[in-house]
Amino acid sequence: MKIIFNIEPVEQARPRATKTWKGIRLYDPKKVSTYKKQLGMMCKFQYKDKPLTGPLIVSLKFYRQVQSSVSKKERELRLSGIHRPIVKPDTDNYIKSTLDGLNGLLWEDDAHIVKLVAEKYYSDHPRVEIEVEEVNEDGNT
Repeated sequence: MKIIFNIEPVEQARPRATKTWKGIRLYDPKKVSTYKKQLGMMCKFQYKDKPLTGPLIVSLKFYRQVQSSVSKKERELRLSGIHRPIVKPDTDNYIKSTLDGLNGLLWEDDAHIVKLVAEKYYSDHPRVEIEVEEVNEDGNT
């Protein structure tokens, strides 16, 4: 199954903390929280089945906007895929925010993911593409 989320990927940031009368409460920064909520709403719209529960193989492609400060030549190299994003945010931070945002919606828990492939690209159309394969009892997809 393949799902495309037309949303700019957002990296997981360090949690924020606030002191309450019960103790300390940790929470996501607003940008991350908003991303996870939007991703969840898009998932509910595109995926109507129950969350997947077995072992899963997941492929993620994160497409981010090309910076406006680069030359036309560099822009073309980035859009063609010759030059890929090797700058922050790190791929693992994109992964964390995206997998967490889809917990309980696309899969029961991201602990069910037994294989993960993730890539970063540049694009004029920022988005997140996710492919999910279920692993059968015999270990085949």
